[in-house]
Amino acid sequence: MGFKVFWLAILIALCAGEAATVGLVCIWFAIGALAAFLAACVGCHFWVQLIVFAAVSAGALALVRPAAARFIRPRRSPTNADRVIGQTALVTEAVDNEAGTGRVNVLGQAWTARSQLGVVIPAGTQVKVCRIEGVKVFVETP
Repeated sequence: MGFKVFWLAILIALCAGEAATVGLVCIWFAIGALAAFLAACVGCHFWVQLIVFAAVSAGALALVRPAAARFIRPRRSPTNADRVIGQTALVTEAVDNEAGTGRVNVLGQAWTARSQLGVVIPAGTQVKVCRIEGVKVFVETP
């Protein structure tokens, strides 16, 4: 009875630890604790329970973690900034870094613009978006 309670307490603690973390940290050992608990329930000696715990934990970690890590790895979602870089834009207000003016329309959106090379770009010019800093795009003529 004592070892069943021990493994059950370990299982609960590891599940609580897993619930408190973002990544898969304790779940492998919780699976091992569950297997050791089942071994205790069928009457195995404590040293057998320890071997079952270690073997099942190591097996779960080695076999399941690589596959699970692919599914929990956060996927990067493209933002407006990612989609805008490299696009062709139309200058709607002359881009002049010294005057602090400039607007472009890219992908149907209006952006404040600055010249990548520091030259004045007149309205109506087609430009390429090179980079973004904050809410400004830096453009150059192709």
